[in-house]
Amino acid sequence: MQKLIFTSALVLATSVAAPLSLAQDAAPDVLVKTVTSDVLAIIRQDKDIQAGNPSKVADLVETRILPHFDFARMTQAAVARNWRLATPEQQEALTTEFKTLLVRTYSTALSGYRDQVIEYKPLRAAPDATEVTVRSDVQQSGRERMTIDYDMEKTPAGWKVYDIKIAGVSLVTTYRETFAGKVRDGGIEGLIKSLWDKNRPGGFKTVNVAR
Repeated sequence: MQKLIFTSALVLATSVAAPLSLAQDAAPDVLVKTVTSDVLAIIRQDKDIQAGNPSKVADLVETRILPHFDFARMTQAAVARNWRLATPEQQEALTTEFKTLLVRTYSTALSGYRDQVIEYKPLRAAPDATEVTVRSDVQQSGRERMTIDYDMEKTPAGWKVYDIKIAGVSLVTTYRETFAGKVRDGGIEGLIKSLWDKNRPGGFKTVNVAR
């Protein structure tokens, strides 16, 4: 299956775009289920978002999605053992560029929403768990049903996403393989430059995490 990252981004965008107070207090599965219908309604009704209006899409991503990610943890996990080779300044640059890459992916996903149907499975976690997986099935007309799971951690600011698994394939692991190759070829600076180039106009391409 091609470009599943766009579908996962869409589901995540519509699942975690909650008001800050709700995000801090709600259980992860309750948070997801409560806000999904409202955000889907906004996307369905807003023709500008569906048409890819850059300012509207960017505003939705910046205000509703970014606060619910642990980008530092995601970047460190994606860079893996090469993370310790980076200076603090390089680590900051990697986190910034990786966040920009994912934001562009989510922005494209939002403007591509049409008729996806999302079903969430019961949460299986201990009451005092600090890391959980929220599992979902996504069905779109004419396409194969897929599973999309969100690994989340409890932080002082509420539950945050640190990985996404599409049909069992980890987004972080997929990037880890790509990043390792860039470091082998050009070191940490080579990886930073690769991300920087990809994030510039004309450089963005999708990532296929499953086929």
